[in-house]
Amino acid sequence: MTTPSPATRCPFPHQARNEQKTNPHPLHAGPAVVRDAQGTYHVYGFEAARTVLRSEHTKQAGFNAEAIGDVPTLNNDPVLFAEGEQHHEMRRQTARYFTPTAVSGYRRMMERLADDLVDELVRTGTMNLDDLSLRMAVQVAARVVGLTDSALPGMASRIAGFVENDYAAPEHASSLVVRLKTLENQRRVLAFYLLDVRPAIARRRKQPREDLISHLLSRNYSDLEIVTECLTYGTAGMATTREFISAAAWHLLEQPELRLEYLHANERERHAILLEILRLEPVVGELYRRTTAELEVNGQVIPQGSRVALHIYDANADRSTVGEAPLAVCPQRSLPRGVQGQVMSFGDGHHRCPGAFLAIQESDIFLRRLLTLRGLRVVRPPRVSWNDLIKGYELRGFGLEVVR
Repeated sequence: MTTPSPATRCPFPHQARNEQKTNPHPLHAGPAVVRDAQGTYHVYGFEAARTVLRSEHTKQAGFNAEAIGDVPTLNNDPVLFAEGEQHHEMRRQTARYFTPTAVSGYRRMMERLADDLVDELVRTGTMNLDDLSLRMAVQVAARVVGLTDSALPGMASRIAGFVENDYAAPEHASSLVVRLKTLENQRRVLAFYLLDVRPAIARRRKQPREDLISHLLSRNYSDLEIVTECLTYGTAGMATTREFISAAAWHLLEQPELRLEYLHANERERHAILLEILRLEPVVGELYRRTTAELEVNGQVIPQGSRVALHIYDANADRSTVGEAPLAVCPQRSLPRGVQGQVMSFGDGHHRCPGAFLAIQESDIFLRRLLTLRGLRVVRPPRVSWNDLIKGYELRGFGLEVVR
């Protein structure tokens, strides 16, 4: 049995040192920065990762950023890929949609939605949690973005399709495979635009609302730029929250003491538990940057133009930052000043996830209602797979049952 150090002050016993469920690789045991044979620099330590993410001499290189940047008809890059003053200005303008005050305004909507989904589980008796969490995440994000006027039902599956069917063709694929993949992607984008985005744009041209699409229209974004931004928020926000809800429920359902502590805690304490689970199970396990100037990291000089891979599982388990028992869920873990409970799971620097508080609040609202159900049990643990687009895990087939 692992005994956490006094610094972690964890009140829960850990039957195994490694409570992690989603990491496909063992933790790195070597230097914090390593260059591979292809010239990519791999960063594993917390401080080294933070240096890269906070540097003004790096740019986004993940989520197909460099392919998106080649699209000539986009005058305004999506916020996930924009850099410099364009990115800073976009973040300043849209920050009001993600502040704790703004997110609190969605609380009643989240509560009604969570009640409906949990009631459906009770009526049905057996459902997959990943289906419920997708509907929760998509509908919450849709309200913030403004995707509330779809011509046909099914936006959740259309959003999921972008993540579960990667944009990129397989490496070394034939030209025919590449063309077919491109046509399929174009079909998906067109369907999303016609059925979900265009009706929302039309409604907001007539009557603007306090949401992202209305803001983009006020900035004279084209329809193509708006659909691209909606795709960005869809894949980066909706899909990742879906996975985290399942990961958190998996831990809480397997650890009765932790579940009891969560259900009897106040909101701040519940959020601390969720952030600790997120530290252990970051939904995006790898981030990528490209250096725009020479950059010194952990005493090593990374040349300009280099691709840098940041390994978030390793950064989040860096003992020099998180202390002992780094692979255990310790909700009262003592962290250095300035390091938040999730450590690097929302990223850092100017591309840090803007929807962090939104994701935690909606997860908490849903999980509290789910976990209070009497007779709730797992009938099938989730299958864990890896998504190369977001460089993160997917949890599927997570069967839950309510025994009456």
